Amino acid sequence: MAKPPIKKRRPVLTVVLVLVGLVLTSIAVPRLVPPPLTFLMVTRYLEGEGLSYRWRSLNDISPRLVEAVIASEDSGYCAHRGFDMKAIGKALRANERGGRIRGGSTISQQTAKNVFLWPGRDWIRKGLEAGYTVLIETLWGKRRVMEVYLNVAEWAPGVYGAEAAARHWFGKPASRLSAREAARLAAILPSPRRYDAASPGPWVRRHASRVQAAMRTVREDGLAGCVLG
Repeated sequence: MAKPPIKKRRPVLTVVLVLVGLVLTSIAVPRLVPPPLTFLMVTRYLEGEGLSYRWRSLNDISPRLVEAVIASEDSGYCAHRGFDMKAIGKALRANERGGRIRGGSTISQQTAKNVFLWPGRDWIRKGLEAGYTVLIETLWGKRRVMEVYLNVAEWAPGVYGAEAAARHWFGKPASRLSAREAARLAAILPSPRRYDAASPGPWVRRHASRVQAAMRTVREDGLAGCVLG
């Protein structure tokens, strides 16, 4: 069978190259400048919520918060390449047993989802999330991924990023967060629209205590070295 004329293949190749260029540009820009509003921020705002989003350099965020989110969300952050296969395996086994669905997302995956994608759990979004995770791990590096994560994470209805969260819950800048306050912020991350970091209930207090204890392990074992080292 004769091969298609080269002229007919060129438009397809051009489209592919343009798409690749757009994706790489979308990755490169947030590597250098603070990302714009995320899909989640815009969606919540259109639903009638306020919007408090204050970007801060990682140098202006307490190291205790870095330790807290690693302790709570992703203890292998500095060791993996974007995916924690052990956590994914545990989540799959737990989900097979029924009950509450658990996730196995790393901080890198959550950052990819928050910055580039829409909220949801469909397979198309999960596939795109995996691709973006590989790209930001490769092109941004661990320190930048953490910086972006801490700046776009939702910490209360209409409150995004460590600076806005610290001021909302504790009336202080993110640079002055104590270990206890950082642990509380990390403790409410799974359900920031449900829990209160300033006046926590029993579950948040218990979880925050566990997170604060785990923060010592993070420091002693150098588990945040790729960010704070």
